[in-house]
Amino acid sequence: MAEERLQCSWCNAQNATSATSCSTCGAPLDVADVVTESGWRSAPRVRDATSFGFSQSTCELEGEIVPAITINLAAGDSLFFEHHALLWKEESITLGMLNTGGGLKRMFGGMPFTIATATGPGHIAFSRDSAGELVVLPIGPEHEIDVREHAFLVGSHSLNYSFERIKGLANALHGGSGMYLERFTSANEPGLLMLHGSGNVFQRTLGAGESIFVEPGAFLYKDSSVSIATHKEDGVKTGSLGGHMYLGQLTGPGRVGIQSMYHHHGNSGEGE
Repeated sequence: MAEERLQCSWCNAQNATSATSCSTCGAPLDVADVVTESGWRSAPRVRDATSFGFSQSTCELEGEIVPAITINLAAGDSLFFEHHALLWKEESITLGMLNTGGGLKRMFGGMPFTIATATGPGHIAFSRDSAGELVVLPIGPEHEIDVREHAFLVGSHSLNYSFERIKGLANALHGGSGMYLERFTSANEPGLLMLHGSGNVFQRTLGAGESIFVEPGAFLYKDSSVSIATHKEDGVKTGSLGGHMYLGQLTGPGRVGIQSMYHHHGNSGEGE
């Protein structure tokens, strides 16, 4: 007789019926999933000291207001991250650099110039310097997730990294000439992606052809099946010189994630 399993409502992974949190994404399994009338659901708030993992490695959340993630990186496992998100590491962890391409284009666009790598065995920890939520997104084989600039925290070794600029899409309050999307793609092996969402994080699944309009600072991530386009609101002026409000038009099918607070990063070479 097959053992009964409990399915996680966030990532659909199967867990033992006795589990209180998902072993793949850390989402609580003993809390009801709440979806608002408008179709938005809160991202699961991973509890302090919750463990989950990828490959042979394990991850543990520490803290909740400014969440940190500590990873026990197994021998042969590796990950990549924005270098300024590193909190600490053990001596046995080997650091390196990921070849992202882009060079000065990334720097002048306000993106971090360096994406670092870490190879186990050993412990290593990461955090962002703002209040918010840890968002854990398991990525199945041959799937892709697009993430707004400066939200990426950690990606597992099985993910491929690239980026592109969406011209004309900029935060309505702070201006700018565009937004970068960081692209995370899996091949034959599943991967794990961890993001930092400022404030609270909400997710909505759009149907085929269904569109919503999102203020660029609120956009956090999307499935690659969701298209994004720049929409100009001609009826709203954002300054004395006649600037317009630009929104992101997101069209399904697929998931869209937003954040309730936006931290402006400016155009420094470090992206912070």
